[in-house]
Amino acid sequence: MRKIIYAFLTVMILASSATIREDNIWALFAKTRFIEKLNREFGMYFLYPKFPDELKAMEGKIVTVSGFYIPLDMNNSDIAVVSKFPNAECFFCGGAGPESILVGYLKKKPSRKIKMDEIVKIRGKLKLNEEDIDELNFILLDAEIILN
Repeated sequence: MRKIIYAFLTVMILASSATIREDNIWALFAKTRFIEKLNREFGMYFLYPKFPDELKAMEGKIVTVSGFYIPLDMNNSDIAVVSKFPNAECFFCGGAGPESILVGYLKKKPSRKIKMDEIVKIRGKLKLNEEDIDELNFILLDAEIILN
């Protein structure tokens, strides 16, 4: 009986370490460092991300992130922006950094209108953006919003 219990506990520990918990993804994003580099096209300095190895290892994998929905004034509602912080404190409107926001390119539009600052879960394939200054650094492809 002890062997079965030990085997079960071992499997549970290994399974939990193989996937990142939802609430830890923002902490993992926060480990990203930003380096100021000259962008020759614009003749200006921009902050470019240097992603930690543990985050690079997750690229291409399916992740789920909970956060505050930030509506965009865009005609394309197949895009969802989610922030670690409410709108008043988010990267665009407040003092938060670029590690606190992500964009999801949705497979299909949400089944209902989502309100600003509504807490949502979004799941998709993680893509890390190091170079494109017209795009956010954290991207979820083939994403879906999970509404409660």
